[in-house]
Amino acid sequence: MHIPGYASKFMSALVYISQHLLTMSESKKQQVLELLKRSGVLRPRDLRPLGISGVYLNKLFAQGVLDRPSRGLYTLADSEPSENRSIVEAAKLVPNGAICLLSALRFHNLTTESPFEVWLAISRKARLPKVDYPVLRIVRYSGEAISFGLQVHEIEGVEVRVYSPAKTVADCFKYRNKIGLDVAIEALRDCLSQRKATVDELWAAAKVCRMSNVIRPYLEAVR
Repeated sequence: MHIPGYASKFMSALVYISQHLLTMSESKKQQVLELLKRSGVLRPRDLRPLGISGVYLNKLFAQGVLDRPSRGLYTLADSEPSENRSIVEAAKLVPNGAICLLSALRFHNLTTESPFEVWLAISRKARLPKVDYPVLRIVRYSGEAISFGLQVHEIEGVEVRVYSPAKTVADCFKYRNKIGLDVAIEALRDCLSQRKATVDELWAAAKVCRMSNVIRPYLEAVR
């Protein structure tokens, strides 16, 4: 005769737990969405400091709330990405890399072309990143060239490592066989005309890249 009362309490407890879990789930969902609104791009590891499982990202993706441009990378489905979204995504997927060469030129407005690949510099000893999207063009730097002129810019709430205008121009001359000498010369002219770097800064970067003799005649011609 006591079973119905027990069953009733048990069912009430289940309802309470279910409602409590639902509230917790909605709360965590809102936290994820708020974080995405601030940062634009998230990886499951970004939720760890909040004590939230990456499963929530998969759930929101399944619900159509999020997009997944690449494995382990999530964005809001209704967000309007900036022209720099691809380099933001590359920075999240390869945090130890740095935007370089053609992608850095575009970021600094030293070219009107928008490369379909993201040019990314990594250390010669670094493991080659396995990324489906965005398409990466990996260049390996060594010695002082990997750290010289490295800047950190906040783009869409994400810290993105980009080489300075002067270092980018010097790199363009160093990799002129890959990108074309005409691109390097145009970048040098634009860099000076737009006052993105001084002659001294360009010369210092050229020394680090061991391009002093190569860049000297072009630098003298445009001064």
